[in-house]
Amino acid sequence: MANTVGSWVIENGRIGMQPIADTDTIQNHPFGTIVVAKDVGTTVYGQGEFIYVKGVASGALRAWAGYRSKSGLTTLAVADGNYSLGVMMSTLDATTKFGWLQIKGRSVAKCLTAFADNGVVYLTATAGSVDDASVIGDIVHGAIGRNGGTVTVGDLAGEFEINRPLCENRVSLTN
Repeated sequence: MANTVGSWVIENGRIGMQPIADTDTIQNHPFGTIVVAKDVGTTVYGQGEFIYVKGVASGALRAWAGYRSKSGLTTLAVADGNYSLGVMMSTLDATTKFGWLQIKGRSVAKCLTAFADNGVVYLTATAGSVDDASVIGDIVHGAIGRNGGTVTVGDLAGEFEINRPLCENRVSLTN
């Protein structure tokens, strides 16, 4: 069974808010706008926080992306990154597309292989994906695997608990 991203409804929004799972070619909100949404689907992921951004070439649903809240710029997360992270909630595959990254809550995101429950999250050389294999300097703070190894071939997505994740390209605490 494939993991689904949930059915998110914005709780603290106003009339005309772009839905969480939608991509638009018109910028509907200021970059860095953060909303709280609730999953009302059968997945019951609870509440989450989402930030409004613009896309990047090869951006994809469930991809891990670094972002800059003021400019809305995103980059697909890759080893040796140094940025705040979120998970793309739609296909944001061009800088002319606008949508949401999930930055807090239960999230379904790209990973390379079966992911250990409670697994530590690391960036990889595969842009937009993570793994639980230890890589010095590529740990993602504020994210932990929560899928119990339910990733299946062809799905390549797992569940994660995220809380404003970030990565920093450090190989030790002294540099």
